[in-house]
Amino acid sequence: MTSYKYQMLAIEKVFRDPVHNYIHVQHQVILDLINSREVQRLRRIKQLGTSSYTFHGAEHSRFAHSLGVYEITRQICDIFKRNYSKEKIGAAGWDDHERLVALCAALLHDVGHGPYSHTFEHIFQTDHEALTVAIITSPETEVFQILNNVEVGFPEKVASVITKTYPNPQVVQMISSQIDADRMDYLLRDAYFTGTEYGTFDLTRILRVIRPYEGGITFSMSGMHAVEDYVVSRYQMYVQVYFHPVSRGMEVVLEHLLDRAHELNQVEPEMFATHSQFLVPFLKQDFTLNDYLKLDDGVLNTYFAQWREEKDVILSDLAQRFLDRKPLKSIMIDSKADPLLITMRELVEKVGFNPKYYTALNSSYDLPYDFYRPEQGRHRTQIELIQKDGSLVELSKVSQLVAALAGQGQGDARFYYPKEMTQATSHDSLFAEFYEAFARHVRNGKLVP
Repeated sequence: MTSYKYQMLAIEKVFRDPVHNYIHVQHQVILDLINSREVQRLRRIKQLGTSSYTFHGAEHSRFAHSLGVYEITRQICDIFKRNYSKEKIGAAGWDDHERLVALCAALLHDVGHGPYSHTFEHIFQTDHEALTVAIITSPETEVFQILNNVEVGFPEKVASVITKTYPNPQVVQMISSQIDADRMDYLLRDAYFTGTEYGTFDLTRILRVIRPYEGGITFSMSGMHAVEDYVVSRYQMYVQVYFHPVSRGMEVVLEHLLDRAHELNQVEPEMFATHSQFLVPFLKQDFTLNDYLKLDDGVLNTYFAQWREEKDVILSDLAQRFLDRKPLKSIMIDSKADPLLITMRELVEKVGFNPKYYTALNSSYDLPYDFYRPEQGRHRTQIELIQKDGSLVELSKVSQLVAALAGQGQGDARFYYPKEMTQATSHDSLFAEFYEAFARHVRNGKLVP
């Protein structure tokens, strides 16, 4: 009888996918993981969080993305086995015994994400990567039980790919590097669902030129332009989608909403104990893995709908602004230390808004995305091209286009404030002078003296 570790499905299962057409599942363990409670939870968590308030089509889930990362990884494994196995090219080649750990790590790489993940992490001091490892290695989860049936110690092997300590760098870089299955899927998927053409690139060509070497993964020099295209697409998506000021304005509202709930729980814990039970452990900052797995976007949105009716004016108002898509407005600023910001906050407060909850400084540099910047050293995997003589060269050394992009410090810093501050129709005559003083400093989307 074939062991669970090597059990193949009699007929492969497929998932129809708008990005990859079909996602092919051939191993029983992969199908079982997909059907696990922890992976199914990802259907209820949006991949792009608040970006759907800007790009209305961006309702896709982390579940769909996880399947996509799995599928790209499966294709890479097939290419490596077919063209670059150890039997064909020696020690630098691919050992297909690594396939199953790579596929499981690809499918599970985001399983620890929570609702509105990065905003939630910031407020409640959670770490999605640490929680991913916990889900994979905790005996209480279905994921662990499935992986442990492969062989004893297999969950820890998969987790070590996530933490980048797995001894085979080819497997690690397949899932986590400057050009990996994760990034390739989310760029194509996010571009598709946001309706933005500039996020697309030639995945077929990149998979044609990808190859293993002893130190990890590289790309044939003949495929340099396809890799350039990927880097440009990535750059454009960060600037145009991930750093969009309106999405960030919604993130600020969400962050302040959760922060207000956290503050109120310190003095009125009974307020949340009756109707926000799943969030209480996080408000107390004393939660278990099981507590975490109960949360998803829908749970939080239900609580926000209840908070609309709360007596606390700030909590109620912020919940309404978030649910009804009323983002804070923003203006670009040159420096966080700009003394004019003090004046702006004072004007906001004089009109009646608490500046702690209705103003914010937000920098796109601080968001959980990064550009390709090789000058930052070897602590981050570089994109290597393999030349005809077998030597490796870092991409920006041979591509003027990538060198130019890598040298730019893209991003901006913004001051967020209530939209009412510059809406003449909402001005109370008693406070007209404060509104007018505020508006004088907002010109062409920038803060001016």
